[in-house]
Amino acid sequence: MQGYNVIMVYSPDRQRLLMCRRRKDPYKGLSNLVGGKIESEESGIDAAYRELREETGIGRDDIRLRHLMDFTYYLQNCCVEVYVGRLRREVEASGDENDLYWSDLERDFFDLKRYAGEGNIGHMLEQVRRSPELLD
Repeated sequence: MQGYNVIMVYSPDRQRLLMCRRRKDPYKGLSNLVGGKIESEESGIDAAYRELREETGIGRDDIRLRHLMDFTYYLQNCCVEVYVGRLRREVEASGDENDLYWSDLERDFFDLKRYAGEGNIGHMLEQVRRSPELLD
């Protein structure tokens, strides 16, 4: 089973979420979380930190990630690991793969015309809202 990850990066004040606008399919033009593929020799958490550094420039010293949940897609033979963290300080996020931006949290993240993932982003945000200690 192929592994992937998505990473929820909150601003230090917990008021914004780092998003990207996808430049290619799947979900071209839609907003998504950063993330990528887990290599066979990597642990999930190491892959999350690697992808975060590659796509945003944010490193381990900037954030502590926690494993929130997994989505297993048996028909596609893949699993998506979800990680969440809050930046320790303001950091300039920059990357070449997709257009990065900070979104406020007062959005309808279940809007399938705007956000990738068939509503999964909204679901993940609700889980964090129910367990705010994840961002401590």
